[in-house]
Amino acid sequence: MVGGRGGCQDERAGGKRVWPSRGVGTVDTFTQSRECREAADLLERSRKTVNPALRAAVDSLPASMRRIAAYHFGWQDAHGAATGGNAGKAIRPALVLAATRALGGRAEQAVRAAAAVELVHNFTLLHDDVIDRDPTRRHRPTAWAVFGVPHAILAGDALHSLALRILAQDPHPAATEAAGRLAACVVELCDGQYADCAFEQRSDVGLDESLAMAESKTGALLGCACALGALCAGAGTSAADAMDAFGREAGLAFQLIDDLIGIWGDPASTGKPAGADIVARKKSLPVVAALTSGTPAAAELADLYAMEGPLDGDDLRRAADAVERAGGRDWAQREACVRMASAMDRLARAVPDLAQAGDLLSLAEFVTRRNR
Repeated sequence: MVGGRGGCQDERAGGKRVWPSRGVGTVDTFTQSRECREAADLLERSRKTVNPALRAAVDSLPASMRRIAAYHFGWQDAHGAATGGNAGKAIRPALVLAATRALGGRAEQAVRAAAAVELVHNFTLLHDDVIDRDPTRRHRPTAWAVFGVPHAILAGDALHSLALRILAQDPHPAATEAAGRLAACVVELCDGQYADCAFEQRSDVGLDESLAMAESKTGALLGCACALGALCAGAGTSAADAMDAFGREAGLAFQLIDDLIGIWGDPASTGKPAGADIVARKKSLPVVAALTSGTPAAAELADLYAMEGPLDGDDLRRAADAVERAGGRDWAQREACVRMASAMDRLARAVPDLAQAGDLLSLAEFVTRRNR
């Protein structure tokens, strides 16, 4: 578990495994550990399996949209020259394939669904970068900063449509149900993003509604990825629902870690400025936990967030320190462990023998131990 002081445990193949805690944004022995290498290998294999379908989909776009999408995915530079890069860690398509294998299917059955999930994820990233006015992603300018806001929005819309078209053309018997789940997920994602934006204008955001927002904005797509994997394996609706619940809980753990990184992450790893979420005055989960703690540090943090002008320099450091003194950092670390324990329980309902879900467990460990 990244950033914790205690530890998380899970039951794996009949034995108890402790997930030790480490500091967010630090380089530690986990970076070179066997579990990290397993997850990295799994993500790379998943990327190689899904990328041909993903590239074929993007190549089908009109030249205007294709250029922006290829830049966003890291395949080209701003002038259209090939770079050989890749967009992100590909956790969501890896979850689709891993869920399919865990329920007895073959990865080849789920390639289209995995590509569709990754397209939806990147549609949300293109739009999120515009909404948040983030200037960089993955150590280079965001698409809107290069091509302009209208063009980045349109490219995101095109990726969303591509995702649904891929599933509509999938001959798999579960493709219709998969498309329906993905479409419903996008509606939920939009609702979560709406709440996230609304929270920035409020001073009375509660922890329960923040967790609900995080489930909609992050957990929903990870849950959908796992559910689509179950459907591709030929599992029934009940198994797909259990896998969805697993992904949602893992997604909340993912968001909690992401929020910790957004405050205390190393810019060299994250590709974003130090304390980026505080600079933007985001009501992330650790911040809301701190603000609602009723402590003197909570009042100090509220005053800093209410200040006019940018939060930087000493004010930025004071705000991050206030979040920690108010208990926001410790709460987020503990809550991530709780969510992963719940995720394991939901997974066991769909896959009673967790030895068959090794890839899903590796991805869950990666999610809760990453530092970027």
